[in-house]
Amino acid sequence: MIRLLKISKFNLITILFIMSAMTVNVYSARIKDIATIEGNSSSQVIGYGLVTGLTNTGDNQMSSFAVQSVSNMLKRFGLATLQTNPRIRNVAAVMITASIPASTKKGSKIDVQISSIGDATSLQGGVLLLSPISTADGKIIGMAQGALSVGGYDVGAYGSRVMKNVTTTGRVPNGLLIEIEFTSQYINNKQIRINLREPDFTTASRISAAVNALPGLANSAEAQDASTVKVTMPATQNQDQLIQTISQIETQNIIADPSAKIVINERTGTVVVGGNVQLLPAVIAHGGLEISIQKQVILPYPPPPFTINYRASKPVEVATIQAQEQTNPAIAFDIKNAKPTVQDIAAALNALKVSPRDLISIFQALKESGALQGELIIQ
Repeated sequence: MIRLLKISKFNLITILFIMSAMTVNVYSARIKDIATIEGNSSSQVIGYGLVTGLTNTGDNQMSSFAVQSVSNMLKRFGLATLQTNPRIRNVAAVMITASIPASTKKGSKIDVQISSIGDATSLQGGVLLLSPISTADGKIIGMAQGALSVGGYDVGAYGSRVMKNVTTTGRVPNGLLIEIEFTSQYINNKQIRINLREPDFTTASRISAAVNALPGLANSAEAQDASTVKVTMPATQNQDQLIQTISQIETQNIIADPSAKIVINERTGTVVVGGNVQLLPAVIAHGGLEISIQKQVILPYPPPPFTINYRASKPVEVATIQAQEQTNPAIAFDIKNAKPTVQDIAAALNALKVSPRDLISIFQALKESGALQGELIIQ
């Protein structure tokens, strides 16, 4: 099980754990949750279109591709634009993307994502016009259109602006109508291949053992490498029986063996510690130096009446410099358990009371000293 440590950039460390009462270093997962059947993956498609009905938040006349697209569309309806560069701020040129699941049939409806490619400020309230969607090789697989769901707002008036989320992207629910069938070839010569999402020799070996333990599949699975397990299906089964066998394979629970990793995102202050991360006994001394400079302005006393040098007197600026060194006592990472858990790591880090930036340095130092058993990834 993975534990999550959420760290604020401006406060001290706040640690949030998602765990059970008893911490273990292994967990059970279905094969379908950590692996996929080869040939049963999604297909990526893309398209170009226009979004209309915007409230003066679309592309301006400087976006030549948007103006050209509108002119070409009007010509299809027998209309000719009078101006070579018309002002149409209620239209935006967009890109359309979608992921088509395997074995999708003709007539199915798929959600599509919309993103502006011009200088439109918001797609809120827009409608996607009928647009062709194609695969990477240019084959058209369907048409997309419909009202956008932005999931946010962007309102501005008299120099003030209020916004939530990104309004230059959106989604059209069930906007893509599939016009062809997507076939998937997942059984070749009575064999299927199970591909792990995270390659690992131990997990591949356990998947092979779990498949071989199923009725009728003895000695049928073979781990080819860290990411692939080949399974030979029974030759006497028909198509329906093969599907049932694959379903049984996918629902088998195995003990996965994820690598010990610590992922640190310095920009957001997020630290994710894997359940297999271990700490060896170590001592950390943490301290810092804080220098404070305060500027003060001293005004002269009011002079007597009719003093000639009154205008010559000016305010005097002085500065007070204070240096304060923060010294924390050395704290020992006294790991009493045979296999330290994330609770042990959290207790030790909380005792240090360090900032996120210092925490990253501490993890790096622990890694260099050999006290941190796991891979350290800093994003």
